[in-house]
Amino acid sequence: METSSTRGQTQYLSDLPRNSAAASGQNSAIDTVSHWDGDGVQGPPRIKIDLSDQKAYYFKGDELVGVSMISTGREGFDTPTGNFSIIQKNANHRSNLYGEWIDSAGNVIDNDVDVRLKPNPPPGVRFVGASMPHFMRIKGGVGMHAGYLPGFPASHGCIRMPAHMAERFFVESPHGTPVAVTY
Repeated sequence: METSSTRGQTQYLSDLPRNSAAASGQNSAIDTVSHWDGDGVQGPPRIKIDLSDQKAYYFKGDELVGVSMISTGREGFDTPTGNFSIIQKNANHRSNLYGEWIDSAGNVIDNDVDVRLKPNPPPGVRFVGASMPHFMRIKGGVGMHAGYLPGFPASHGCIRMPAHMAERFFVESPHGTPVAVTY
């Protein structure tokens, strides 16, 4: 396993806000691994996603500067493996496949909509795509973004991260940043 050097500027999870699911009162795994130690470090960025240990590793050059817990694709929605790069970034992205049906009064009618399976909402109902803050697309509809972290693979293929780590990876990663997804 790759390790990080320790500097006085390391930011550990206990120093930062909890992920958005925990902040909203949803059940979420306790994050004891996410941290950032890359301020002031030089070198080309690259990201390694390890599906077997459900962690993302951020490197500048050959130096590991950040680690994040993640939740990747559940059975039937596997996160693709291989070598990719960041091909799109959107800080306020919403899914165009997964989300909720909401009526005109703002009530959630169905909170688990896949528009490929339920393409026609009932009259007076609209589709609202799932929020995917700090989205970084790597292949097709798959990307890294802030999201719910139950402690195991649970997504539709995306790589979910705690909100503060998704934001940090987003800020530090220009278009073209290499992303290796492995077991």
